[in-house]
Amino acid sequence: MYNPYAELNPAELERRLGAAEARMNEWQKRGLSLDLTRGKPSTEQLDMVSELGFDQLLSTTDHYAADGSDCRNYGGLAGLAELRKLFGEWLKVPAAQVIVMNNSSLKLMYDFIVEALLTGLPGGEGPWSRLDRVAVLCPAPGYDRHFALADSLGLELIPVPMDENGPDMDLVEELVKDPAVKLMFAVPQYSNPDGIVYSDEVCRRLATMETAPDFRVIWDNAYRFHHLVEEPRLCPDILPLAAASGHPDRFFEFISTSKISYAGSGIAAVASSPRNVEWLLGRLFYQIIGPDKMNQLRHLRLLDAAGGLEALMERHAELLRPKFRLANEMLRERHGNGGIVRWLEPEGGYFIGLHLAPGLARAVVAESARCGVKLTAAGAAWPHGQDPEDSCLRLAPTYPSLSELKTAMEVLCDAIEVCALRQAAVGVLK
Repeated sequence: MYNPYAELNPAELERRLGAAEARMNEWQKRGLSLDLTRGKPSTEQLDMVSELGFDQLLSTTDHYAADGSDCRNYGGLAGLAELRKLFGEWLKVPAAQVIVMNNSSLKLMYDFIVEALLTGLPGGEGPWSRLDRVAVLCPAPGYDRHFALADSLGLELIPVPMDENGPDMDLVEELVKDPAVKLMFAVPQYSNPDGIVYSDEVCRRLATMETAPDFRVIWDNAYRFHHLVEEPRLCPDILPLAAASGHPDRFFEFISTSKISYAGSGIAAVASSPRNVEWLLGRLFYQIIGPDKMNQLRHLRLLDAAGGLEALMERHAELLRPKFRLANEMLRERHGNGGIVRWLEPEGGYFIGLHLAPGLARAVVAESARCGVKLTAAGAAWPHGQDPEDSCLRLAPTYPSLSELKTAMEVLCDAIEVCALRQAAVGVLK
């Protein structure tokens, strides 16, 4: 990536910079307040779920699971059997290898790491907290919440570059030779923020490489069902692949309905090997007597009301496609794809990752904020917020209305232009 404005002659550069700065001053006068920071479902998506009767799906009399148990009461530590079976079918594992909990998969990840620190993992040599050093591999650009979670617990964060196929596996395979490397994060389907789908080869190498016995991968499959195209590319089902490769304990796969039903009232599940599940249930025993089975029952009924998961996700896609189409088209029209800005047009998920010429990301975030458009902090997609080239931005086009998104993208495109012109003008215009 480079700044093509640096090739302009001084007179043209000065003219274009003046015009661009005038546009930014006009935006500032409008007093906008628009937000592209977080990948939240839109109000229209939540309304669609409401219209399916989600709030009324818990009957005052019919509150029993298929086995006759009363979902209002204690018990069922691993979740409703019907949901465990359903998640198992989706993830290609037996129901016994699935635990269904409450709304936050991020909390399940947090609890998993805490338990590993306090008690150690199956096959390991004891609690990670007794070790001098515990490191986690962080594919970057990646999910800022993953990095913040690990950092808050004192783990060492090691960035691993990403390409269009996933993490740099040559580097990963070298790094895991260090026994202090105990963990790796992965968002394999529509990675946050670039929308990358891990290739078959990347998944195979992750499943087969040699590591410390208690090395684990947090396989955060948050966007497993969030497709925007009719024939999506899917990464391999990792748990059967790991079992066939002789490393059944390597992966903890997390998934949730947070962007399928209500974001704050979803359900989360974790699937892994029989040994890992037995260990995790043993640790959960001391935290909780049972999850919110009434909410789990409500989700089963939502899927029935919607005509199944695929039908429900198609309704979400119909609301999201126009927003991603608009953002992609406006970026292409103003900046092309590969000049001052490069990005992968995602086939699913909730984000667009923009890669600018080095040194521009923080300036673009600041200029956009000056004009009333909030963007995720530059560097957020890297461990400790340190983007080595100051070039990566994450856009979240899902929440605003189409008209709001159009205005926000106009401001963003103008901000990219003015910041790139200013960078090119350094040392040229006196």
